[in-house]
Amino acid sequence: MSIIAWVLIGLLAGAIAKAIMPGKDPGGCFITMIIGIVGGLLGGWLGKVIFHVHSVKGFFHLSTWIAAIVGSVIVLIIYRLITGSRSRH
Repeated sequence: MSIIAWVLIGLLAGAIAKAIMPGKDPGGCFITMIIGIVGGLLGGWLGKVIFHVHSVKGFFHLSTWIAAIVGSVIVLIIYRLITGSRSRH
């Protein structure tokens, strides 16, 4: 699967991650899309590196979507930790 496919999956995975972890985040829809794209790419990379499996078997494969969503949730958590500490000071 190509980078473009991971970007498309990442856009949807970002929306799903936001639904899993609702809350008020600065940046709105644009930041959610970026988080989804980065999370999708991170999820695909983690699937290869940590588990030695190719989670990039196909666009409609369940493992591909799970990897993208988990990656997006990880990136969203990191984003909230970084921006949360800035807004408190």
